[in-house]
Amino acid sequence: MTKLPQKLIEWLEVRLPLEPLRRAVEHKTVPTHRYTVCYYLGGMTLFLFLIQVVTGILLMLYYRPSASEAFESVEFIMTTVPFGWLIRSIHSWSAHLMIFFAFVHLATVYFMGAYRKPREVTWMTGSMLLFLAMAFGFSGYLLPWNQLAYFATNVGTDIAGAVPVIGEYAVRFLRGGERVGGGTLSRFYGWHVAILPAITTGVLVIHLILVQILGMSTPPSLEQEARKHRPMKFFPNFLLRDLFGWVLALALLATLAAIFPGELGEKADPFAPAFKDIKPEWYFMFMFETLKVMPGGEFLGIEYEAIPILLFGLGGLILLFVPFVDRNTSAGTGFTVAGLVITTYVVGMTAWGYRSFLPILIAIATLLVIFLFGYPQRRSRKKGE
Repeated sequence: MTKLPQKLIEWLEVRLPLEPLRRAVEHKTVPTHRYTVCYYLGGMTLFLFLIQVVTGILLMLYYRPSASEAFESVEFIMTTVPFGWLIRSIHSWSAHLMIFFAFVHLATVYFMGAYRKPREVTWMTGSMLLFLAMAFGFSGYLLPWNQLAYFATNVGTDIAGAVPVIGEYAVRFLRGGERVGGGTLSRFYGWHVAILPAITTGVLVIHLILVQILGMSTPPSLEQEARKHRPMKFFPNFLLRDLFGWVLALALLATLAAIFPGELGEKADPFAPAFKDIKPEWYFMFMFETLKVMPGGEFLGIEYEAIPILLFGLGGLILLFVPFVDRNTSAGTGFTVAGLVITTYVVGMTAWGYRSFLPILIAIATLLVIFLFGYPQRRSRKKGE
């Protein structure tokens, strides 16, 4: 029995080029410094994406993407299919956590300056993955075909109509017609389960290959500290820690899904009165609140509401191409200050949208976790000096 694994490995090595892969894994290392914990955020985001894929496939087995059957199929999943309610709840919670970790991962990479040469394309693909994750959230929100999702999608697609020149065409493209209806539902379903997954898979493969080829970046301000510590081996040291985090994430998902299961509400009715206080998902809240504070009227033929939409689009482009805009190779540039201001604005407007300090507390708690995980590294370094 003990010879079976070795024979299997030998059989595979004859037929697959495993030797170069084995050598690459054996020699791959991870820099060790006070913020090494940030390197686990990407793996956590990947794990939650895989949870999305698995639970999404299971939900597809029973979901019917039509205005007459979508709500009933989700109701059937939650009430009749064994553990259907749990799968749907895990799918929902993992989506929220995936986008949260994607935001935190992008922020830590930004402030650590890991987008600088030669990792420009790695940054661009990572930014695209965040945008795609938000698109997943927007397209999947309508699929239960309940009242809240219906009117929230109406509001969300109306916002696109404020864009100058292309606004009318953008609304029609998103809705698949003049108004939100069955065509919108089938269109969103196609994006959610086919188009977006295909694009995401391609971008994700490129991103992961680049990470493996270029390795983990060391922040310019911590290069001297990293030289004083022996790099951590990717296998098994880093990988086992990564897997341990995945187990904790799975336990957290199961707990959240069991204690706070997803609700379904009432079936969408286009003739029912609209909700008075419609709120988007938390990762769109800062945009939504910005649009709410804009006054009515026009400026130079452009609606005031269109100005923040255009600014958000411009901000997304700058974020995507920031490695080519920030050519400074040292830390502490104006981009760091700009990043802090924008992060504060996003967290603050999200908190204002919910009329709660919870988003601020979550942001502070996240920073504390990163700081506390890094503190033993600094303490051990001081002892060795």
